[in-house]
Amino acid sequence: MNWLQQWAGYMPQMLSGLGVSLFIAGVSIVIGYPLGLLLSVMVQRKNLVIRTLGLAIVEIGRGAPALVILYLVYYGLPKFGIAFESIQAACIALVWNAAAYSSEIIRAGLQSVARGQTEAAQVLGLSSRDTFFRVIMPQGMRSAIPGLMGVAIQMFQGTSLAYAIAVPELMKSAYNIGSQDFNYLQIFTLAGICYAAISMPATWITVYFEKRMSRHA
Repeated sequence: MNWLQQWAGYMPQMLSGLGVSLFIAGVSIVIGYPLGLLLSVMVQRKNLVIRTLGLAIVEIGRGAPALVILYLVYYGLPKFGIAFESIQAACIALVWNAAAYSSEIIRAGLQSVARGQTEAAQVLGLSSRDTFFRVIMPQGMRSAIPGLMGVAIQMFQGTSLAYAIAVPELMKSAYNIGSQDFNYLQIFTLAGICYAAISMPATWITVYFEKRMSRHA
């Protein structure tokens, strides 16, 4: 029971770190998904410059490890006179990561909409803008929901990388506590439980939506 008492004593600081992790993950999702939609549209444009720019942003965001992007934002940009606080840099890096991954999921969802839907909208006299926002996007985003939920879980777990630039998130809090008495095994186990407490239910919900979508496909 002694370790339970110790864990209870650690929880206030751990929960504070968890709150920071959830905040960073929330920012990456709320800003990253709309940017992902924009990037998915850019990649499908016929204009070579716009399509190339969109592809470059997506491929760098997906191809480079999130930690590298984090270091580029936090340590690289100051070389050009652009500096961010550690938590701001973490948010920017994960927003880019979320936008890159979500853009491919959204693009696949948009392309899954049957061509006949667009043709029917044109017959009804809808403009290209109205066709996209009223016909294609609602159906495409519905198909993309399970994948986007998976990216959300990935973003939450990815907040642990912010420890590398001293953001006071969950892993940083765990390390600070562990360094007090070098009891790293217990404290990192507790950190793992905190991550699992968020990630596992979110994964179950994602699986539920995937099965539900497949039944209605």
